[in-house]
Amino acid sequence: MKKPSLILAAVLVSASALAQNVDFATPHDGDTVTSPFMVRFVVKNMEVQPAGEVKPGTGHHHILIDVPPVDENSVIPADAQHKHFGKGQTDTELTLPPGEHTLSLQFADGAHRSYGEAYRKTIRITVK
Repeated sequence: MKKPSLILAAVLVSASALAQNVDFATPHDGDTVTSPFMVRFVVKNMEVQPAGEVKPGTGHHHILIDVPPVDENSVIPADAQHKHFGKGQTDTELTLPPGEHTLSLQFADGAHRSYGEAYRKTIRITVK
């Protein structure tokens, strides 16, 4: 008989995997890239739409660079470390200095409010 804690851990891991609704098509976690580099992103269970209209089931991408994630329902700031793709873009070219960086892909509604952890993916990359 399996221990209840092992069963719970398996359920949590499965739920976490199912909740992954955004992803980087490129680069991948652990990649080493040369700047500038292409970033391509995808979303599941939502429709990509330009910012402006707040419509259920829609939104647009943001990339957070070397900053903590944004809480669900909080507005994502607009600055050099919080890149907005409010025209509905699904790719971009980034230029970063050499070193290790954290990129977080965050999907948000038409008013730039974060959909939270279920629509966030964080990777680490190294820029040569």
